[in-house]
Amino acid sequence: MTPRVLLTGATGYIGGDGLFAIASAHPDWQLTALVRSEDKAAQVKSKYPQLRTVIGDLDSSDLIEEEVKNADIVYNYADCDHVAAAQAIAKGAQHHTPERPLWLIHTSGTGILTVEDQRAGSYGIERPKQYNDWEGVSELVNLPSDALHRNVDEIILGAGHKNPASVKVAVVCPPTIYGPGRGPGNTKSIQAYWLSAAVLKRKRGFLVGKGENVWHQVHVHDLSNVFLALGEAASVGGGKATWNDEGYYLAENGSFVWGDIQRAVAQAAYDKKLIASPDVESIEGAEVTKLHSAGVYAWGSNSRGISIRARKLFGWAPQKPKLIDLIPEIVEVEAKAQGLL
Repeated sequence: MTPRVLLTGATGYIGGDGLFAIASAHPDWQLTALVRSEDKAAQVKSKYPQLRTVIGDLDSSDLIEEEVKNADIVYNYADCDHVAAAQAIAKGAQHHTPERPLWLIHTSGTGILTVEDQRAGSYGIERPKQYNDWEGVSELVNLPSDALHRNVDEIILGAGHKNPASVKVAVVCPPTIYGPGRGPGNTKSIQAYWLSAAVLKRKRGFLVGKGENVWHQVHVHDLSNVFLALGEAASVGGGKATWNDEGYYLAENGSFVWGDIQRAVAQAAYDKKLIASPDVESIEGAEVTKLHSAGVYAWGSNSRGISIRARKLFGWAPQKPKLIDLIPEIVEVEAKAQGLL
């Protein structure tokens, strides 16, 4: 049976690239996208004329509930902090039965792993704590309630707990994402792009504190392959994937130190004659916040989560370059956006 697939966030960065991967691999799937306006609908349909659009936003609770009720697979790519949308999806999920379960694939983010820095107000230091999604999966599905994104994770995971025979949940949790998206709307990510924009505006490179903090990374095309593999598993009744309490998937291609990225941005900007020196200076949290309201979190926290589950269960093997290799390209994107190139 051809699955009916609902997507939120199809004009966003992650969702747009995911839509590209899904539509390319499965042109026969019946795709529906929730979009905010007729303009957004036209934007999506110009690339995917067979796709059905419904007009509404993440607060259109009745519409979302109805669309989830009628879907077989739901990709929630939109805002991972939007409580009302998650509640509407969870409500729609409860219309499903064991004979016709809902396969719910939700996008979270490894900001959820920054809880120690968040509590301490620390930045630029290395923390040794590492998570993983295999033997450590129970820790991921039971993270503390004050962790970023956790309130929405709880709603989504709770939909599976409430009715596990009828609602099968997978949460995909990406770290720092980069690379050009292939979707019909936004095609660029945030963390390294914000950093590049800040250096160009400041005309000088910087480190957040000591710059020793560690995150993990994934290219958006590699990330979309995790979403695609989960959708394909769902379409055949679950496949090799695991769901609900073992349905939490970190998606990363190695770790990096933020200070290395901060130095690389300064070097790339200098090489392009956009700033006068490749040197970086250490700056404190208040100054970082002036550069970007989320800068301390985005460039100064630790988020260390190792993905084993997708590799082990369905042979996911990320192929794309590392973040540091794309820094010159990212700096150029931001320089063009600022009219500097």
